[in-house]
Amino acid sequence: MEEDEFFGEKTFQHFCAEFIKHSQQIGDGWEWRTSKDCSEGYMCKTHFQIKPGMPISPPGTSAHVQTCLPMEEALELPLDDFEKTETTTGSEVIKYEYHVLYSCSYQVPVLYFRASFLDGRPLALKDIWEGTHECYKTRLLQEPWDTITQQEHPILGQPFFVLHPCKTNEFMTPVLKNSRKINRSVNYITSWLSVVGPVVGLNLPLSYARTASQDEGNVN
Repeated sequence: MEEDEFFGEKTFQHFCAEFIKHSQQIGDGWEWRTSKDCSEGYMCKTHFQIKPGMPISPPGTSAHVQTCLPMEEALELPLDDFEKTETTTGSEVIKYEYHVLYSCSYQVPVLYFRASFLDGRPLALKDIWEGTHECYKTRLLQEPWDTITQQEHPILGQPFFVLHPCKTNEFMTPVLKNSRKINRSVNYITSWLSVVGPVVGLNLPLSYARTASQDEGNVN
């Protein structure tokens, strides 16, 4: 990529394809989805985590999110098994959805996300942040994290939280320039998600960092 860190939708799709290819190799759960109502697509992942010792909150109240335990194997469990887990351990399972879309206006990727209990009760943004690792909490009140808002998903038409893309180029430019300085090829999506993901509970396995896109091609 050149000095201008913005890129077109074809380049976005190329980076996503490379990212998903590695995800499939390690079973990380990312996939590409398209809508039958439009030609646009997006990258997405559904992730389940157990919140240990969480008291069951009645509908309409905010649930306090405590330290989470990753449970990737939960993806293989049927709903009945989740319900048994909640009953026998006093813990609850949280469903996280992460969607990566392309912003034509800003020419960068955008992270949409939401979380809910298995009965459909949504978590508020502050609840998601309370479950964030301590090393990231000091960043929550700083830019660009103060640009996280709730808005309608442009393809699904459902409410999601979103990290507004107005700050993306600002914090990605130093990352990409440093990579070029050491002559290292990087996948923009991988670098970008490594920065924004952990703040909202999305952590990438280290193997992504070792798998650089070998063909950045002139697909823009």
